[in-house]
This record gives sequence, C-alpha cells and structure tokens, in this order.
Amino acid sequence: MNPYVLATLLSSLGLGTTLTFASSHWLLAWMGLEINTLAIVPLMAQHHHPRAVEATTKYFLTQATAAAVILFASTTNAWITGEWNMTNMSNPTATTMILAALALKIGLAPMHFWMPEVLQGLDLLTGLILSTWQKLAPLTLIIQTAQAFDPLLLTTLGLMSALIGGWGGLNQTQLRKILAYSSIAHMGWMIIVLQYAPQLTLLALFMYILMTSAAFLTLKLLSTTKVNTLATIWSKNPVLTTTAALILLSLGGLPPLTGFMPKWFILQELAKQDLPLTATVMALAALISLYFYLRLCYTMTLTISPNITTSITPWRTQTTQASLPLALFTVMALGLLPITPAMIMLIS
Repeated sequence: MNPYVLATLLSSLGLGTTLTFASSHWLLAWMGLEINTLAIVPLMAQHHHPRAVEATTKYFLTQATAAAVILFASTTNAWITGEWNMTNMSNPTATTMILAALALKIGLAPMHFWMPEVLQGLDLLTGLILSTWQKLAPLTLIIQTAQAFDPLLLTTLGLMSALIGGWGGLNQTQLRKILAYSSIAHMGWMIIVLQYAPQLTLLALFMYILMTSAAFLTLKLLSTTKVNTLATIWSKNPVLTTTAALILLSLGGLPPLTGFMPKWFILQELAKQDLPLTATVMALAALISLYFYLRLCYTMTLTISPNITTSITPWRTQTTQASLPLALFTVMALGLLPITPAMIMLIS
C-alpha cells in the first residue's frame, strides 16, 4: 500500500476514535464511529484475497447496521427528551437499542458471530488493530452511558460473553479465531464490572490491549496462524516460544503474570457487591478459557511435530520485522503484577 494512503488511513483511524472520545453529543460520537469504520475497511481489504474481501464485507455490514441503530436510537431519544446529550438517556427503549448496537460493534455475545469470521480473514497486523484500537471508541460510549443501562442486561451480556468466549475457543485450530474468542471473553469481563467500578473496566481494557498486542506481534514474528505449525517453532526460536507460552497463560489469567491482576480485582469487586454466584460463574468461565490457552502452550512447548518443517533454516535468514514493540509489549504482558498495590491506590 502507498505510504501516503496508509498514513491517511491510520490518521483517520486516530481521528475517528479521538472524536468519539471527546464528544458528549450523539451525532459527533456517531460520526467518529463512522470515520473509524471507513478508515479500517481499505486496510482490511488491501491484500485483495477473496477471504480478506469477504471479511471486510462482513465487518462493514455489521458496523453499518450498528451505526444505523445508534443513529435511530439517539434520534428517538432526542425526539423524546429534546436534547442530543449523552448524559440525558431517559428513554429505556432507546437506551437498550444503543447498548445492543455498541455490543454489536465490540463483539459482545450474543452479537459476537461476526468477530471470529472477520478476524480469520485478515492478516495479523490488521487483526491486531481490529482487536485493540477498534474496541476503544464503542467501549468509551458504553462507559459514558453506563448509568442509564439496565444492570441485569449488562450482567447478562458480561456472563454470556465470558462463557461463549471460553466455549467457542475450545475446538478451534486457527489461532486468529482463538484470539477472537479470547477477545469476546475479555470484553465480558469488562462489561460485568462496569456498573460497579468503571475504573476496573478501564484497567481490564488496558491489560487486555497489552496482552493481545504481545500475542499478535509474537505470531507475526513467527509467521504462524495455525495450531499445528506452533509445534514446529520451538526448534527455530526457543526464547520466543517460551515468551509466547507465557503470554498465552497471561491472557488466561494465571498468577504471577499480568493477566491475573484485572481478573482478581473484578472477582473481588463482585464479591464486595454481594454477588457470589456471578463471581463463581465468571471464575469458571475463566477456567474454560484457560483450557484452550493451555492447549496452545502444550502444543508449543511439549510436543514434537510429526510434519517436516518446510521453512528455510532460520539461522541463515535475517528478519526485517521490528522486534522492539514486541519486546515492550511482552515485558508488560508478563511482569506488571508487582504494580498491583499502586493500581489499588489508583482505582480506590
């Protein structure tokens, strides 16, 4: 892709998200979401592969549907209340419609069906943008309007996403689909605690972005998208294989890795709010997710692949990929648990 076009598209992505961040008016927020969608569509379709074009079409249709519902619901709310301000969401029908549309935008269950299919058709870097940056604007709107939503609806969305995100990833052989289901499960964790402690939602989002970025960049450096090719990488790059396994365990939420911190805080908050059953279901959903992360780690580190690796001997090839971002994200995805006391001070 032409670097000028790429720069324009990336700056439009940034502009769309920033516009949504800064707006308190529904039309401006909607405009930001639309700029965001239109900026990522050419990035998704740039390879002209039938799968990429199919994924782009699916993504565009779901995002356009969600944007239309947001516009309709905010217009209905403005018609009833007389103002476009986000803080004045008094109409329950409009509020529910907006939550459904934003849930569709970020891929919360049961509006998650597009997410694995779309991510499967993209290359790893575009998939990384879709899994991290594209979640920011809709999640900001959900956080800003959280007090207007029905608490039972938010809890249902959170529980369903955590369970379906764990359940859906169990029988997958494609790494991008596994990461898509991982994303759905993490979104569930963010939504479940939103009504009680929005700062924990932000913390979970930040940690999720760190861990997912590290996972995608590792897979990019290893040039692997299937589970069975993971079994051949330990001989090529043992250090990267070790860190990749730890990153996956961090995504699963095992101590003493970074991913344990947000889950620990969220379960603690749910227990504090006298919701032991919800906390138990969320913890069990995390166990289901942990199973498929462990499966990947087992394949990577404890099995020898029966198929002959057809790649060029790695010690004779020089990689041209930048490894500094990967190193930074890996360190943060593995070693931030000791800053937990500082986080407790910040969020309490």
